Order: sequence, then C-alpha cells, then structure tokens
Amino acid sequence: MLRSLLRTAVSATKSQSHLPTILIPATTAAASSTAAQQLCSRNYSSKTSKSSVTKAKKTKSKTDAKSKTEETSAAVDESAADLLDEDVRARRLAEDENNKSLDVGPNGRPLFTSTASLSHLTRKDTCTYMKFSMEELNAVLPEGLPLGMLKEFEESKRTALLVRQNFLDLRDNFRRIVDPPLQSSGSKGLKVRKQIVLDGPVSCGKSIALAMLVHWARDEGWLVFYVPKGREWTHGGFFYKNPQTGLWDTPVQAANVLQDFLKHNESRLKELPCQIFDPIPLGEGAGVGWLKDVDSMAMPEGSTLHELVQAGLTSTHASVGVLVRLRKELSLIKDIPVLIAIDQVRRRTFVYSNYMFQAILLSDYVLGY
Repeated sequence: MLRSLLRTAVSATKSQSHLPTILIPATTAAASSTAAQQLCSRNYSSKTSKSSVTKAKKTKSKTDAKSKTEETSAAVDESAADLLDEDVRARRLAEDENNKSLDVGPNGRPLFTSTASLSHLTRKDTCTYMKFSMEELNAVLPEGLPLGMLKEFEESKRTALLVRQNFLDLRDNFRRIVDPPLQSSGSKGLKVRKQIVLDGPVSCGKSIALAMLVHWARDEGWLVFYVPKGREWTHGGFFYKNPQTGLWDTPVQAANVLQDFLKHNESRLKELPCQIFDPIPLGEGAGVGWLKDVDSMAMPEGSTLHELVQAGLTSTHASVGVLVRLRKELSLIKDIPVLIAIDQVRRRTFVYSNYMFQAILLSDYVLGY
C-alpha cells in the first residue's frame, strides 16, 4: 500500500511542475487631474508598482505551493481510497508483478525468491516470498489449507508465502533422518529429532510452517498423515466413554480423519500391507449404540492399509479402533519415510482422547520415521 501511495504522490508532483506561471499585474495609481500631480506622483507610483509586483509574486508563489500541496494530497487520498477497494488493489498488484523494479525486499534483495522448489530453498531465501498456485496447494494439501495461510493470501492478495527460518529448520531436521550423510557433513553438533512440538504465540506462523513441511515431504515421496484441524477431534460430534479403556471415543471425527488420509495417499495405501493382525476392538457407533455380542473385528492376513482404512469408514463402530491401529501400522513402515503432522493440538485437547498422541504436551505436533 505504501509503495502505491508514494508512486501516486510522485506522479502528482511531476504533473504540477509543468503548469505555466501566471503573474497578476499590479493596479496602477489613479490618474490625477493636473500634470504637476502626475509628475510628482510618478516616482512614487513606480515604487509602489514594483513593491506590489514583488508582493504579488510572493503571494502567487505561496498560492501555487499551497495548490500543489492540496492537489498532491488529494491525489494521495484518492490513491488511498482506491487501495481500500479490493478489486482496484488486486488489479494494481497484478500490474506490479510485471514491474521488476518493485521486486525489492530488505537490504536490496529480491522480495520474491526465484527458487522453484521447497527442496532447493536455502538460508539465503529466508524472509523472501515464494509464489504458489491454489491448484497446486489444493492438490498437495487436499485435507485443507490452514486458516493462517488463507488469511495471509487474503491480506496480501497473492498466493505467496514468506519463507520462514522455522520451516527450513524443520525441513532440514527431517531430511537428515532419511539421509544420514547430511547429518555427519553439514550439521555440526545438531541432533536429529524424530518428534517435534511446535510452540509459540498465536499467529506466529506455526501452521504455515507445518503445511509447508507437509508439502515438501510429499514432494519428496514421503507418506504423510496430515491433520490441519486437530481441534475438531474434540469439539463437536459424538463423544462416548469406552468402558474397556476408560477413555472417550469420537467415532465421527475418527472417520473424517480416515477419509482425509485417503485423499492424497489412496494409491500408495493399496500397495502397503498390514503388519498387525490382532482383532480390532469395536466401540460405540455414532448415534447407533453398541453392537450386540460383538466386541472386535478381525483383519485377514494379506490385507492392505487401504483395506484397513476402508474398514474404519464402513463401520462406525470400528472407526476409532482402526485409527488407533493405523497409527501403529505407520510406525512399522520401513520402505518409505513417514510423516505424521497434526495441527491445532493442545494439551487440554487430548486429555480425553482415545486415539493417537495421548501424551502431546503443547502445540502442533510433528512425528517422522
């Protein structure tokens, strides 16, 4: 907005510099009835005329300066009013995209990074913006975009995200898990952590960093279990206390999480076999109560993770048990790296939850294998 205001002010000032200067002639003394009076007053009138012209010039100069200031101010006000119009602002930002002289950030560096991949970002790209498309983000993050990301897009009128240092730290930490040589050569004294809790004030960028980490991991071929709205696990829906565990089951939320997990991983889950074949305990179904004389469900040997998830979606009584089992199955996968990323998680959120991460302490949770 400041950039647009300054540009309008400069343009208005330049336009005023080409206006012609108009002098206001001084009023001459009244004619006298006698020649003597005219002769005596000639020198006086001449001095008066010069003085009047000088004062007129000064008055005109002040008037012109005031006029220029008022017109410049009016132009700035008009520009500010235009910027309050969302359509006008969006159009001007689109026009600025083609003006390379405006691509200037802190310390004279480019405002937007030219790096095309999250994997290739370096420390030099910190505090620059990376451009995305909504089609790309919706394809990579079909579970939904975090509210903080959507808010940033809305306020900036661009689908661009700030490259934050905390994202680069997260990415490099999990990159070293799957590539040990990086740990020994480029990370002196850095300890790799497989479980990370992101903590910080509200709206400091945790959710965006987590979403960018998920984006990077999926680009690299990881199997990612991503929940952008973990708060929904314990807010709304049905809650049933399980007499076998003493904890609370939330079958509706469990089924929603399983459905989201399929959105980006369905084809891969069909190729991954189950490794646990113990019976899956059943719970109370959403709005239908308990099954009579049935308290568990068997998973046949040779079943895939896709079939496991489908079992939880088919039976509301099995949804919570399947989600707990899926968490255990993901921890046993060795052929490909696995990332579990849960947003909007707080300690109070999981006190009564009957599925994964019952020991979560603070905010957003990241787990990599």
